[in-house]
Amino acid sequence: ILMSLQLLEDKRVGVLNDEQEQLSNSIKENADRLLGITGELLNMTQVEAGKLQMMPKITKPIELIEYAIKANQVQADKFGIQIEVEYPEEKMPKLFVDSEKIAWVLTNLLSNAIRYSKENGRVVIGAKHDGDFVEMYVQDFGKGIDPRYHQSIFDRYFRVPGTKVQGSGLGLSISKDFVEAHGGTLTVQSELGKGSRFVIRLKA
Repeated sequence: ILMSLQLLEDKRVGVLNDEQEQLSNSIKENADRLLGITGELLNMTQVEAGKLQMMPKITKPIELIEYAIKANQVQADKFGIQIEVEYPEEKMPKLFVDSEKIAWVLTNLLSNAIRYSKENGRVVIGAKHDGDFVEMYVQDFGKGIDPRYHQSIFDRYFRVPGTKVQGSGLGLSISKDFVEAHGGTLTVQSELGKGSRFVIRLKA
C-alpha cells in the first residue's frame, strides 16, 4: 500500500488534485495505523511467549528523548502542539538499556500525549536525576484520567470509557512490560481537568 502511495505522490507520474491528495493522505494515515497495531501485536506476542530479546547498551537519556520527538514531530505539527523539553544542565547519568525498546516506550507516551491534547496546546518531555535513578517523563495538559482507571490503563486492550481517541489499547501495556523487563517502573500521575504525567524510572 505504502509503495503504491509513493508512486501516486511521485510528480513524475502526475500531479494530484486537492481531493486526490486528501484521499492519499487518509490512506497513508490508515496504513501507518495498521503498521503500528501490527507492531504492537508482535511486541505483545514476544512478551507473552517469554521471548523478549534484550540488547542493552550505554545510552544517554537525551538521545531517547530526541528520538521520540523526531518520531512525533509531524503529528505534533499537524495539531499545532508545541513539544517542550525539560533537561537539566548538569551532567545526567547514562543508562544501560535496550535503547530501541525504551525509545519505543517514550515515543508511544509522547504520541498519546499529543493525541489527548487540545489543538494548539503543549506537551512536555524530559528527564531528571534522582539518586541512583533516572526518571524520564511525558506530560500533557488534556482532560486527565479518572483515578478509578489509573491501574487499568496498563491492562491489555483496556480503553478509558468514553474516550474518542483511536487506539488499540495495547501501547501502555507493552510499554509497562518493556520498562519492567529493565527492572524499572512506569507510573501515571493524573488529575481530571489538568492532564496526565507518565514517568519511567530506571536505575542509572
